Amino acid sequence: MKLAIVGCCLVAVAVIALLVGAMPWSEVATIADRVWPILAFVVAVTVVAELAARAGVFDVVAGLLARLARGRTMVLWLFVVLLAVLATAFLSLDTTAVLLTPVVVAVARANGLPPLPFAFATVWLANTASLVLPVSNLTNLLASERLTDAGTAGFVSIMAAPAAVAILVTVVILWLRYRTRLRGTFDPAPLPRIADRPLFTVAAVVVGVMMPLLVSGVEPWIPASGAAVVLLVVFVWRSPRTIRVTLVPWSLLVFASGLFLVAGVAESSGLLDVVAGWLGSGDDLFSLWGVAGAGAIGANLVNNLPAYLALEPATSGAPERLAALLVGVNAGPLITPWASLATLLWHQRLSADGIEVPWRRFILWGALATPLVVLLAVVPLAR
Repeated sequence: MKLAIVGCCLVAVAVIALLVGAMPWSEVATIADRVWPILAFVVAVTVVAELAARAGVFDVVAGLLARLARGRTMVLWLFVVLLAVLATAFLSLDTTAVLLTPVVVAVARANGLPPLPFAFATVWLANTASLVLPVSNLTNLLASERLTDAGTAGFVSIMAAPAAVAILVTVVILWLRYRTRLRGTFDPAPLPRIADRPLFTVAAVVVGVMMPLLVSGVEPWIPASGAAVVLLVVFVWRSPRTIRVTLVPWSLLVFASGLFLVAGVAESSGLLDVVAGWLGSGDDLFSLWGVAGAGAIGANLVNNLPAYLALEPATSGAPERLAALLVGVNAGPLITPWASLATLLWHQRLSADGIEVPWRRFILWGALATPLVVLLAVVPLAR
């Protein structure tokens, strides 16, 4: 609800700017043309992920991983790391935070293991692994066409090395932090019961088919929308009470729309030109560190999405600089709670499960990890 209120305020600011002439009405059409496929994807993939979770897909996958680990705690944790990376890469960081977090907590508890090493893996990797694919983060979808004209393959060719470094550094830091809790073995719990097997089967197949289609070169909103329609039809047949308007992330839509409009106002009025002047135009390592650092600082001060929108003009369209900005705004939001919406959603889910993580502890560890992750992930981009 708070997110929707902020979004409404941002929309109101944009409307006032339009009425007083601070932004031309034609700019609204330009913004809409750029962002509607992105918002369509966000809605569709959220619906798919929610319905797949309710069908038990994530629960069963996590349970299978616990069985495959054969009672070895460290192996199970590494499986959760892999699951978090895959979920973030294909289904977005918010899906990992909202849907995977309670699943891995439940798996840890069912097997008598401490939940925090698994929960922190989901939230940190939800951010740092969101560099992998265009569909992993809203910022990537905004940047992908300006980053390369070669689609998903071009995006991966530029971001693969930074993403791999960011993920590896994240995993190493998490392991160093929790290595004593990840020792030992456990007795694997039974697999979770599937309430409706036909529903589960269809949901699992739909997600399995959708994921490769998201990176096939087709605009991501198309396969995501198709998958959402199929699941909605099946759920209407098998479990009609599950279908509610709350499946659609209304608050996020209003918030994102307000941010896009306000960013348009700032760009039209020339406010962002000052920022572009501060960051120069070089593509050497120190210049790229400056862009990434500005992105990380901006994300932790306000939020990663407005930080990206504010700093995008400062990249001058140069692929290396835009990639460095993505490293900053995607992998950098590990310090403040509001830096990434995924972090706030993660904390809410943990609180609902009776697990309290003091923000002081979260901020301290994030402040230690962020400089390492961001600085090292930028190195492969330097010429």
